[in-house]
Amino acid sequence: MQAAKESFHMELQHILEQKLAVESELVLAKQDALELAVSVDKVADYVIKETTAHIAEDAMLKMAAAKTAAAEAALTVEERIKDATLEAANSMIEETRDAIEKSFAALEAAKDKAQKSEIALFQKMQILDDMVLKEASALGLQQAVSNLQRQLQAAENEIQRLETEVKATLARAEAAEARAAAADESLKQFQEKACQSAQEHEESARKALEALKNAGAARLEAARSAFKSDIEALQTALNTVHKAEKSQEKAYARRYQALERALAASEALSITWKERALAVEKLLQRFRTEGSDAAGGNGGIEGVLTGGRMKALLGNDSRKWDLLANGPRRDTPEWMERRIEVALQGLPPRKHGQVQQEADEKFLLPGIEDVWCIATAKVKEDVYTQHAAEKEAIDEQRRVLEKTLSKRSARRPLKASESGTGSGYEIVLQGFNWESWRKKWYLELGPKAADISSCGITTIWFPPPTESVSPQGYMPGDLYNLNSAYGTEDELKNCVEEMHNHDLLVLGDVVLNHRCAQRKGPTGVWNVFGGKLAWGPEAIVRDDPNFHGRGNPSSGDFFHAAPNIDHSQDFVRKDIVGWMKWLRTEIGFDGWRLDFVRGFWGGYVKEYIEATAPVFAIGEYWDSLAYEGGNVCYNQDAHRQRIVNWVNATGGTSSAFDVTTKGILHAALHNEYWRLIDPQGKPPGVMGWWPSRAVTFLENHDTGSTQGHWPFPRDKLMQGYAYILTHPGTPVIFYDHFYDFGLRDAITELIAVRRRTGVHCRSTVKIYHATNQGYVAQIGENLVMKLGHLDWNPSKQNNLEGNWQRCLDSGADYQIWERN
Repeated sequence: MQAAKESFHMELQHILEQKLAVESELVLAKQDALELAVSVDKVADYVIKETTAHIAEDAMLKMAAAKTAAAEAALTVEERIKDATLEAANSMIEETRDAIEKSFAALEAAKDKAQKSEIALFQKMQILDDMVLKEASALGLQQAVSNLQRQLQAAENEIQRLETEVKATLARAEAAEARAAAADESLKQFQEKACQSAQEHEESARKALEALKNAGAARLEAARSAFKSDIEALQTALNTVHKAEKSQEKAYARRYQALERALAASEALSITWKERALAVEKLLQRFRTEGSDAAGGNGGIEGVLTGGRMKALLGNDSRKWDLLANGPRRDTPEWMERRIEVALQGLPPRKHGQVQQEADEKFLLPGIEDVWCIATAKVKEDVYTQHAAEKEAIDEQRRVLEKTLSKRSARRPLKASESGTGSGYEIVLQGFNWESWRKKWYLELGPKAADISSCGITTIWFPPPTESVSPQGYMPGDLYNLNSAYGTEDELKNCVEEMHNHDLLVLGDVVLNHRCAQRKGPTGVWNVFGGKLAWGPEAIVRDDPNFHGRGNPSSGDFFHAAPNIDHSQDFVRKDIVGWMKWLRTEIGFDGWRLDFVRGFWGGYVKEYIEATAPVFAIGEYWDSLAYEGGNVCYNQDAHRQRIVNWVNATGGTSSAFDVTTKGILHAALHNEYWRLIDPQGKPPGVMGWWPSRAVTFLENHDTGSTQGHWPFPRDKLMQGYAYILTHPGTPVIFYDHFYDFGLRDAITELIAVRRRTGVHCRSTVKIYHATNQGYVAQIGENLVMKLGHLDWNPSKQNNLEGNWQRCLDSGADYQIWERN
């Protein structure tokens, strides 16, 4: 492999050299082409100028000749028109003059006739007018008399009507006065009743208020008494606990002393027993004989053990031997028997009337389990030790309860949260990579909880917990089997508990789109599931081309390596909800990372999230960006719109990875910072449209690690983290970058600035510059950051208020200021 690798690098180097040579030749060819084009342009310009000059001169001459001919023609026409006009005018003047003279003469004659006729007519009209005036005067007088008579009759009728109305009005006035008097009386009675009722209400309200005051005072007094009683009870309980602890300490001390005494006695007894055993073994070795004559005819070893040696020493005095062998002729007291039993403890029993057949065997010592040990010794219990044991059991229960409560409080976010945003201040660490399964990962990750929490990270994303066909966990089989390549179920629980002990939230990576079957179906295809969720082909979408499903059509894209689950089935959704609730309660996951959500409708995700109530949820909606000529297009609105549409389908209950921002950063950080602003002046990714649902990241187990499908430029990693850790959205840090690439301290500094300046998932962004040289933006009220070589600082921005101090300076990579 090393040789192949070296060969590959040499071949690659050779190809690069050829590429550079071709590029240099191409550059020279381009330069020659440019020079030739410039020369051709110059020649063409000269030829065009010469040709244009000749054509212009000819055109000027022709234009001048045409203008001269036109002027001469116009002059001739004007002279002809002038002559014709003068002749016509003279003839018209003469004719008009004759007509005017004739008209004046006729007018004078008509005027004389008219004056005469007017005088005669006026005289005749004068007489007629006088007659008409007299007749009109007579008619006017008669009409005036008639009008006066009609007016007199109307006046009499009106007087009669008015008299009638006056009488009716007087009657109505009398009735109104009567009603007014009655109304006054009623009003007085009503006022009296209202006053009385108001007084009664006021009295009852006063009494009710006094009763409320008394009740409140009583409740307050009762609360004070109860609080005082609680305090006294707590004080008593505390004193009792202190006394119990002291009693427990005394009991422990007595117990330890008893154990020490027992240990000393045991050691002494062991030494004594050992000495006796050695003495017996020497005695046996000394008197071992082959026949029965070795001990004076008393049976060899048996004789030694039953008095043969003593008989040899005492001779033939049977009286002495009888006393020594059988004792006096009376019963042995119990106290003496107990002493004898203690003294003979550990010695082999006496045997009478039989031959000891194990004489030649080596004397065997007892095993370790037969010897007294302090670890297994049982101390004699008294009242104090019993009370101490009970107190210890109570303390153990209390410790367990306190631990449980502390875990619950640790898992509860400091700020109000919702599943789509968390608390708004989440900072996530992806706690694994593509190769983590090769180690006992839960055992390796758990001890890092304290360090992860101390760096300001709030949430950790765990790998898929389920047993899987692929060791990475993304081809799950039996969902309830949590013994995976990362570790056992117990190791998973302990690792989650360790994270909770350090106030970290844990996201479980759940694969809901597909599932690997355990058995083949009737058609010979792997589409029958095992384990607790024993589904059949009806749980697989019917249009999955590889697994002969009998469910409904898919509501999303296909994952071709495993059967795609039909989430439209009620039993499927019910089983998935039950499994996710089990992960929440039994394992302790606080939220979800949802794998391959392009495969099913976001409405199902909403149902799962509402049923399991996670603290935070992230969906992996991975879609390809728009490219043109191998380069990322500036406009990625269609891409981020698809991600926003999926978040909308979940009802905003889930956030989504901002793949748009990741793709744009790949190109923008190579001196194309103008990509970091859209036409509306906002960030160009999902962050610019829906920042609270945008989960920003640079790399994960799929894009980086050993897969390397879409790795982030390594020399731009800190610029990328400076961008996502200072901007809105929820940033995700990759495990490899944090621990393996040596970026832990630099990332921790950025996290501290984010927390100190109060940047959260909904912070506003005001972009001041986005050019080839660099990028400048203000996030929220207290943070300004710069990327690139742009010569800029807050003092150069006229509309930037406040006193700003630089808190991080990484040269041309990034600089960050915070408001004092």
